[in-house]
Amino acid sequence: MRERIATELDRGRRRSQGLTVDALDEEELTAQHSPLMSPLVWDLAHVGNYEEQWLVRAAAGQEALRPDIDILYDAFENPRADRVSLPLLSPREAQDYNARVRSRVLDALERAPMEGGSPLLGSGFVYHMVIQHEHQHDETMLATHQLRSGDPVLAGAADPAPVVRTEPPRGEVLVEAGPFTMGTSDDPWAYDNERPAHTVDLPAFWIDASAVTNAAYLEFMSDGGYDDPRWWTEEGWNWRLSSGKQAPAFWSRTGDRWFRRRFGLLEPVPAHEPVQHVSFHEAQAYACWAGKRLPTEAEWEKAVRHDPATGAAQRFPWGWEEPGERHANLGQRTLRPAPAGAFPAGVSPRGVWQSLGDVWEWTSTAFAGYPGFRAFPYPEYSEVFFNGQYRVLRGGSWATHPTSVRATFRNWDFPSRRQVFAGFRCARDAGEAE
Repeated sequence: MRERIATELDRGRRRSQGLTVDALDEEELTAQHSPLMSPLVWDLAHVGNYEEQWLVRAAAGQEALRPDIDILYDAFENPRADRVSLPLLSPREAQDYNARVRSRVLDALERAPMEGGSPLLGSGFVYHMVIQHEHQHDETMLATHQLRSGDPVLAGAADPAPVVRTEPPRGEVLVEAGPFTMGTSDDPWAYDNERPAHTVDLPAFWIDASAVTNAAYLEFMSDGGYDDPRWWTEEGWNWRLSSGKQAPAFWSRTGDRWFRRRFGLLEPVPAHEPVQHVSFHEAQAYACWAGKRLPTEAEWEKAVRHDPATGAAQRFPWGWEEPGERHANLGQRTLRPAPAGAFPAGVSPRGVWQSLGDVWEWTSTAFAGYPGFRAFPYPEYSEVFFNGQYRVLRGGSWATHPTSVRATFRNWDFPSRRQVFAGFRCARDAGEAE
């Protein structure tokens, strides 16, 4: 376990540096490319400060290296739009600080107890938490890169989509009525909001075999979907009118052709990739136009991880094997979704394709704790967001690292947000006509 932890810590740091100091100069690292996001140099030092607080101080019981900077890198004290004005560490200072923290962490790791005793250290939980935290910020940094203007700087941005599709998935799959186990009580990598495991009994429903593609979404646009209030909720229509949006984020039209800007590249919108950079409101409007709805979070999880043949709830759609290149488009291997119908080895027992990776998927569920929820190890990770303002996203994207994705993992964001690499699939009640 210690060897894997050290390896994963290193992978996360190399990824962070590849998105910051290896890609951009100091001026771009300290600039704020969007009020929605932090300056990249803030993220770089924040992951080090988080690591120091949890692995040097809390886990190893050592004195703080830089207690004076805790307030600067406290995400709850400093809104993203304000962070550019803080006296932040320079890129070089952030690198030096992170290196000092990592040296102490690796030294303490050799002696850290992993079994019994503190729940924080049991099964290496706190190390898993820190590893996932850095990879989650790496995905946030990728969103900042997407919002950044200027020439491409990320290697692989021009690479083709991963894995050509093998066969078109059939349109919908039926999920029979009945109970299943939702969440987990024993996954050592799971956050508090994934716990505890509990039984949920659902009526039968249909769910799309794959996420909605760009081609399908263009049909909604061509049919005047953005201009017809019938398809929008009151909140969604108010957002549509106030924002003026007429297409997914980063799309533009030249003549009768649609293009997208992706990490500084302008390219035709690829028809068979899942649509991404759409808000919850847009996803909900499309589903209504299509005569369907967004799945609930419980429906999504049952369709993805429950095996009707065994009654078991699997860690991944394909079973228990750790995610590999044949299963899903994860971990920034490419900088785009794969076409619908890719990764047949990752299909769920019910025939749901590409549920992990490619794009996060909006659900209709407001983010809240499960029955028996207990905040651990701090309420600011999950509990402070249980206010009804956020919608749950599931499944991970092409930018999500495999250590941070499993069929129980829960993400959340405001319904209006579009910088996240999010798409959706639709569902409908089983009693409705096919």
